[in-house]
Amino acid sequence: MQATGTITPAVLEEPPPRPRVLRDRPGFADRIYRSGARLVGLFVFLLMGSIGCFLAWRGSDAIRGAGWGFFTTAEWQPEVNNFGIAAVLSGTVLIATVAVVVSVPLALSTALFISEIAPQRWRAWLISGIDLMAAVPSVVYGLWGAVWLEGEVIGVARWISTWFGWIPFLHVDGADPTNPLATASVYTGSTLLAGLTVSMMVAPIQCSVMREAFSQAPAGEREGAYALGATRWGMIRSVVLPFGRGGIIGGTMLGLGRALGETIAVVLVISTVFEIRPRILEGGTSSISSLIALRYGEASGFGLSALMAAGLALFLITMAVNFTASTIAARSRSGAQSEA
Repeated sequence: MQATGTITPAVLEEPPPRPRVLRDRPGFADRIYRSGARLVGLFVFLLMGSIGCFLAWRGSDAIRGAGWGFFTTAEWQPEVNNFGIAAVLSGTVLIATVAVVVSVPLALSTALFISEIAPQRWRAWLISGIDLMAAVPSVVYGLWGAVWLEGEVIGVARWISTWFGWIPFLHVDGADPTNPLATASVYTGSTLLAGLTVSMMVAPIQCSVMREAFSQAPAGEREGAYALGATRWGMIRSVVLPFGRGGIIGGTMLGLGRALGETIAVVLVISTVFEIRPRILEGGTSSISSLIALRYGEASGFGLSALMAAGLALFLITMAVNFTASTIAARSRSGAQSEA
């Protein structure tokens, strides 16, 4: 008998699978678009760099003459080499802070109302009105603040100073809360007035950015929140606000950048003083942009170099704010996540 057995066929080892390589072959129109976009981005980068280099070159004499005192001196007398941006820098930061503190809640609530609450037939009119407010020239806001808003703010500032004057930045030197006939000049041209005026200018821009982000929240997540029993505010809190976080941050920083550099409106409403005044209700303040606007016409030689150095400081601050905003917005991109 012949023994029988099972013959096992040889198993051929197959090579491991290789990932498929996807080759992007853009058409002619796509290549033109990419090249154009790169050229525009490079042009903007070179333009901003050239502005910074120009300001540094023209302000180098003043920076070398003042040294580190340029950042610590609160006087502005370049003709005797006694000048610095300590006073105007603090005023710039305080005015921008007041503007952002007032404008962000206003812009956020307006954006939520337009995108989530307002009837559909009203939204186009409201959006157009907000966009028109953003296009109003700054000199108009400055005249509005100087002619009308200042008279209304004095009473509010007096009330705040009377009841909350124990807070250091709300105290006003020379104010007499017990005398109803006391002069109101201590409240005129204050940081509060300038901040409120600038806040009305930056709020429409912030509102437009936030509204655009809120309107792109996914309809499926909105409906899912309602299906789980959420109220309208619950849906907004769990879906719309987390989705639009990047828009909120971007709009806030965009408004802050404009508030830091606002010139004409601030010049029209403030009482210019070159000293550090941390109390926002007290009359008198200044900013870097208003300093340049007021002194540029009469400056020459070393004084002009000092103004260029001040402009360089404002340029660097604005760039830092914008880069910080882009970094934060990139880390919390709209639509990346929500709580629904």
